[in-house]
Amino acid sequence: MAGAPSNADQAEFWSSASGLSWVTHAAEMDATFRPVLDGLLQRAAIARHDRVLDLGCGAGASTRAVAERVGPAGFVLGADISPPLVQRAAERLAGLPQARVICADAAVHPFTDDFDHVVSRFGSMFFADPVAGFVNLAAALRPGGRMTLATWGEIAANPWFTLPARAAKAVLGAPPKSDPDAPGPFSLRDPAQIASVLRQAGLGQIATEVTDLHLTVPGDLRDAAELCTRIGPAAGTLRHFGGDETARLAIRDGIIEAFAGFRTATGVRVPAQVNFVTATRPV
Repeated sequence: MAGAPSNADQAEFWSSASGLSWVTHAAEMDATFRPVLDGLLQRAAIARHDRVLDLGCGAGASTRAVAERVGPAGFVLGADISPPLVQRAAERLAGLPQARVICADAAVHPFTDDFDHVVSRFGSMFFADPVAGFVNLAAALRPGGRMTLATWGEIAANPWFTLPARAAKAVLGAPPKSDPDAPGPFSLRDPAQIASVLRQAGLGQIATEVTDLHLTVPGDLRDAAELCTRIGPAAGTLRHFGGDETARLAIRDGIIEAFAGFRTATGVRVPAQVNFVTATRPV
């Protein structure tokens, strides 16, 4: 989309050690977020033969799941701004001719205008200009095409973020306070804000379903805490302060204690609040 701002900061972030960490821990993150992907695909109701754009496809779990639904006669294009994640996604999509992945800034990339669906599992909250970004995505939909998004809900309802952040603060101190409305995980936490952005982008039939669910972290408490020191706010605090291995292990132990109440007979189940958003391009 000509004139729309690019997302250079996001491109730099996801191309750095942060993106590489997501590649390293792709299997754990995909398992953790599986309930979110299941909820997203249930609401998208993708049919065989459909053409689908997967925004912020990451390491390819969502793109592969969509490819299996559309079948050989359909098509899914995964798009992500992170080169290492796109490379991993391409490897995971090998053998599926109906799936392709590109490294692209979705705010400005000239997508074709014939997609039946745009879907995104936690990939839509990072636009420097959300309205411009969604204008570009809406243009990728055919008239009557649908958009289905999963975004994080309220910060306080997501201990996957708040408890590791608290554990890291206890060890290293507080990093500079970030603006929750800036591009980042919680920029689309408010259903009213979501509706405003999508409406300004020209979409209609907008609905947001605020859903409480559980993230299913693989392994035991130690595994969950280890993961949280590699990805997420605790990892960010470690990077900011240049924390060493001693600091990381202390933070890990704090997360183990904080997550103790989430341990169940079937694994670590962390409560979460997610927004499932649907919208349609007018005919």
